Amino acid sequence: MTQHLAAPLTGTSDDAPGHRHGWWQDAVIYQVYPRSFADGNGDGMGDLDGVRRRLPYLRELGVDAVWLSPFYASPQADAGYDVADYRAIDPMFGTLLDADALIRDAHELHLRVVVDLVPNHSSEEHDWFKRALREGPGSALRERYHFRPGKGASGELPPNDWESIFGGPAWTRTTDPDGTPGDWYLHLFAPEQPDFNWDHPAVADEFRSILRFWLDMGVDGFRVDVAHGLVKADGLPDIGGSGQLRLLGNDVMPFFDQDGVHEIYRQWRRILDEYPGDRIAVAEAWTPTVERTANYVRPDELHQAFNFQYLSTSWDGPALREVIDVSLAAMRPVGAPATWVLSNHDVTRHATRFAGPPGGGTQTREAGDRTLGLRRARAATLLMLALPGSAYIYQGEELGLPDVTDLPDEARQDPSYFRADGQDGFRDGCRVPIPWTREGSSYGFGAGGSWLPQPDDWGPLSIEAQTGDPDSTLELYRSALAVRKEHPGLGAGASVEWLDAPEGVLVFSRPGFLCTVNTTDRAVRIPVRGSLLLSSHPMTADGPETELPANTTGWWTV
Repeated sequence: MTQHLAAPLTGTSDDAPGHRHGWWQDAVIYQVYPRSFADGNGDGMGDLDGVRRRLPYLRELGVDAVWLSPFYASPQADAGYDVADYRAIDPMFGTLLDADALIRDAHELHLRVVVDLVPNHSSEEHDWFKRALREGPGSALRERYHFRPGKGASGELPPNDWESIFGGPAWTRTTDPDGTPGDWYLHLFAPEQPDFNWDHPAVADEFRSILRFWLDMGVDGFRVDVAHGLVKADGLPDIGGSGQLRLLGNDVMPFFDQDGVHEIYRQWRRILDEYPGDRIAVAEAWTPTVERTANYVRPDELHQAFNFQYLSTSWDGPALREVIDVSLAAMRPVGAPATWVLSNHDVTRHATRFAGPPGGGTQTREAGDRTLGLRRARAATLLMLALPGSAYIYQGEELGLPDVTDLPDEARQDPSYFRADGQDGFRDGCRVPIPWTREGSSYGFGAGGSWLPQPDDWGPLSIEAQTGDPDSTLELYRSALAVRKEHPGLGAGASVEWLDAPEGVLVFSRPGFLCTVNTTDRAVRIPVRGSLLLSSHPMTADGPETELPANTTGWWTV
């Protein structure tokens, strides 16, 4: 197969006037959650063939790249984030030939392809881990994970007080080959996801090889899952008090954001730089501060890091201005672009987060006021796309999809839902397959049903229903992405100039461009000189003072 590999996509965003070097600097990247995007074979589960068939839709939408959540061979204990074989495609998604065809087709459409990489942990079905259990104490393979004797008179207590993100102890006790209780192994996530020991050279060697495998396949980059978690503090010390943690939080913990992770990424950067076509890596790194996040994108490390502080910010003018300022200031010294995101597969969609009062957090169980939530979400999207740097879009947000908050218990598959005291366990709500058509058993998702049930009222939210409707959220996204590509004041650069504005209103300028954002629930009048390019809610420019409707963002050329 090596002689037929997909070629990398060449060229950079320098091809467009006013854009900085490096395509990722101002790229808009679309996250595809494969099991919920499109079903190519009618089995109710999205797959790579389904994604491949729908690539023209993404080209028409106007994004620059596609990020694919995991499609590797996996028992699916955590929706593919428990990887058994990093060089194989899970049969539910297709084959390596399907992956190769998808990459080829994407490149023909001038779409780059970013794939998920899961280096913090493997599946319990990974060959290394299965052999480590089978061979018992003393197996050299156990050194590639965190096996430890337990505490207590007979080792009946976990080695330390750490708890899993999904709830319960972060340790599971093994049974030795002779049937007696054995050592414990560490899993910051589900028991089916044992953590790698990155102090062992074989682990580092293996992942360097995995990087090269997919780079040779032609992928343009990697999204690094739990990038902040690979290195644990020496001795695995107790936390004291509650050992509970949250993935979607910024607590200081001895298993997250340790300085040793940065040497790993320096090694990876050298590999990425060996390949043509500007290959990149983006860190999923939950850190205590934006400044700590900036460490992951120093010139010799990764290229981007998700801005979770921004994602976690409520729809509140002063709070948004503060996080924008802090984010831009933190990235400036390391010369990296800010990377903005509002939704992904782990958090409540922002159309639902913004449907209630501020402070609801990244996971909420309430549907709230859907009309208000969508209006705020549209305004938030135009604000995000007006900021300097790169932006990520999660599949379905361009349709204004809300979270599905009333899934029946028997339909849920999020592992954290079934474990007490962990994450809220409602991530399934943002993972429901997206609607393509007005009608049908799965609204065009596939020929059959869908692995999670879709709401009965999603037909009007479908791509078919929204296409061509100038008031639809889909057409707003298409227009915004088209303007962003054409206007030199959008995407590029590293700063904004704030202008005076009423309380709860944000106004900033960029070269030849002005963005006005009203985060309040009342209309305000503001002075604006220029021509209206686009607005998230109908408005008119009517003289030296313009009425900016409640929860609305306007783009202006000046």
